[in-house]
Amino acid sequence: MLRCSFTSARETGVCEIMPSQLSIVVVEADRDRALQIVDSLRTAGEYEIRVISEPTGLARQIQQHNPDMVLIDIENPSRDMLEELTLASGPKERAVAMFVDRSAAGLSAAAIEAGVSAYVVGGMMPERITPVLEAAIARFRLFQRMRTELAETKRALEDRKVIDRAKGMIMKARGVNEEQAYALLRKAAMDQNRRLAEVAQALVSSAGLLL
Repeated sequence: MLRCSFTSARETGVCEIMPSQLSIVVVEADRDRALQIVDSLRTAGEYEIRVISEPTGLARQIQQHNPDMVLIDIENPSRDMLEELTLASGPKERAVAMFVDRSAAGLSAAAIEAGVSAYVVGGMMPERITPVLEAAIARFRLFQRMRTELAETKRALEDRKVIDRAKGMIMKARGVNEEQAYALLRKAAMDQNRRLAEVAQALVSSAGLLL
């Protein structure tokens, strides 16, 4: 069931489709075009949809709704406008699809670099909605996994560095070899029920205070 209301002087609207499967915020200033987009989405599937027609405080409005996806429809964006809309949409937190009627050279690449999951030139057509949404979500999830894996790899490297420093300190202080130093460090971590890297960092930090 679709419920729509446009309440402000600038016709800021809220449209909802229930039951919700995927929550989408549509950024569209033109009321008639916004309703066309909602109709296209309704044809494509069952979504919870909210329309933002007032760009002021866009980031705050999107954060308030916390959607799964942001869909931006714009006629001919400039680079500054694209960057502003992209940052406000929170591409690291959710999939962002941008439909434009025309696009200057280089804007497509700039949009993807800024985190836009799908950048579609030629406007929004009903038959393109579903594949574009699916592609945007798939791309977002892919980059999300890549960011997670990169963060985990970085953390593992940092952990290894601090553990090696702690082992070196134990070897020097206790006169033991590397294997024995590691065993002492691991035992301390088990006794304290803490991660090995946490115990190592505490040891390194404590030694730093004594210097």
